[in-house]
Amino acid sequence: MADDDMAEVLTAVGPRLRALRRARGTTLAQLSEATGISLSTLSRLESGGRRPTLELLLPLAKAYGVQLDELVGAPATGDPRVNPRPFTRHGQTYVPLTHYLGGMRAYKQIIPVRDTPDARPQQSTHEGYEWLYVLSGKLWLALADHDLVLTAGEAAEFDTRTPHGFANPGDRPVEFLSLFGPQGERMHVRARPTTRRSGD
Repeated sequence: MADDDMAEVLTAVGPRLRALRRARGTTLAQLSEATGISLSTLSRLESGGRRPTLELLLPLAKAYGVQLDELVGAPATGDPRVNPRPFTRHGQTYVPLTHYLGGMRAYKQIIPVRDTPDARPQQSTHEGYEWLYVLSGKLWLALADHDLVLTAGEAAEFDTRTPHGFANPGDRPVEFLSLFGPQGERMHVRARPTTRRSGD
């Protein structure tokens, strides 16, 4: 690899790490605890103030459950197929559908049947924009004060700075596709929120 190419790859590591951490909903403090890397080092690594080394990248790859080449953006080998490595967070299964850790991210998400299907989803906020499409089952989208129940074939999009949460109100797992843009990229399909649950 030429020196210019190497410098370009190393420069891109920080933004890729930041995008991955935000996509996973992980804080720097949580990541520091999981890896043993100090908060200041992680912050400088993401901002480009610290050069990435194997000693730093290996524990990060382990914490995220990804291959090292995914963190550094290794050149493509010509095979466009994605080899997803599912992970679980907050009881939901995420199946990554993209290689690239920065920019737009695509996931297949699966939420199992809950013991308390009527409990309103816990909400969170963060930077970005999300678009989703329900493949099967029912998805409860709690968006600010509004509640939607989306069924197979329905789509929604929203600014993730709006309090939002997902749950499964049905009697079988719900599966949906999710596109998330950490920098606020926006899709163009919108479901208008209502003031009550619909679709039951």
